[in-house]
Amino acid sequence: MKRETTIVGQSILISQLKQLALKVAETDIAVLIVGETGSGKDVLARFIHANSLRADKSFIPVNCGAIPSGILESELFGHEKGAFTGAVQGRKGYFESADKGTIFLDEIGEMPLETQVKFLRIIETGEFQRVGSSETIYSDVRIIAATNKNMYQAVAEKNFREDLFYRLRSVEIQIPPLRERGRDILLLAETFVHEFEHKHKIVFEGFSPDATEMLMRYPWPGNVRELRNLIESLLVLEKGEYITPEILDKHLVQRNRYKSLVHDPIRSEKNELQIIYSSIIQLRQEISDIRQLLQHLVQTKPLTPLFLPDASVNHAPYTAASSPVSEENDHSAPTEAIRSLDDIEKKSIADALERCHGNKRKTALALGITERTLYRKIKAYGL
Repeated sequence: MKRETTIVGQSILISQLKQLALKVAETDIAVLIVGETGSGKDVLARFIHANSLRADKSFIPVNCGAIPSGILESELFGHEKGAFTGAVQGRKGYFESADKGTIFLDEIGEMPLETQVKFLRIIETGEFQRVGSSETIYSDVRIIAATNKNMYQAVAEKNFREDLFYRLRSVEIQIPPLRERGRDILLLAETFVHEFEHKHKIVFEGFSPDATEMLMRYPWPGNVRELRNLIESLLVLEKGEYITPEILDKHLVQRNRYKSLVHDPIRSEKNELQIIYSSIIQLRQEISDIRQLLQHLVQTKPLTPLFLPDASVNHAPYTAASSPVSEENDHSAPTEAIRSLDDIEKKSIADALERCHGNKRKTALALGITERTLYRKIKAYGL
């Protein structure tokens, strides 16, 4: 029986991902899964295998980043007795053991260049040789690879073979980060609650509405893995108690501190938007304050020109009525400045909406404003 429910989620992004994965599963084509750390690349690889014609065969996961480069080749392709110091007997490698099944190579970007040559050969022909042997072995293996690296940059910097990269990414599947999956956060949280209630024999009293809102708004830099770890910590350390915002914040504070130390290009981009927007608001307030101050000065004391006008130019008399800060003049300099700031604000909101693909909640979070304020601005600017 096909296990489609192994991927938890009902968001549009996850529904599309599952549909693509099911189509890919029907073939033996190589797949490259790309996503942030903790986003569920291993789960997706297992999902593809479980829905393939190889589902009853072996699924062998290999973390290329966790195996020392000196022995990775031996682990993947096996070795003969005496091939190197300590090789007291021959052994099969992962590719040989995965024959007729699926091998999942996580952190493929960490594979050494010398090993990539042999790896490319097995993708193209299914053939390889054990370390210390000249005998060619054939293995029928479905290959799924995964990475959280920018592989285009790795190729450009000559850290990853270009021919291998394009051979691997016959199909590339992008896993969306948890912060973009909306209601899936609560579905996943509920799934993990049930898992750990059973595992630790704990009855959980649930989350308060405000704590639930905090879960939805937290950016989850560690993605699904971070959410899973948080739920387990909450159940075990709080002994199943009803979770309030104060309790949840206590457990999130360390994660917030960690998040501030990690460079995330997507988060950095959103932070830049928020800084720009906040600066615009602050600048508008400062201009308004200056305008009020000048109006007060005009009303209480005549202004003396600081610069004499050019005699060749016919200037209108400088009076309170013609002053740029006069209440009767609707085209004053500060008003023009504010209007130009309106244009900047409108463009900032429009750009943020485009970056967030029209998602109002994400746009409001990126700009650091409430959704109500965002809707008001959208209506005011006709966006």
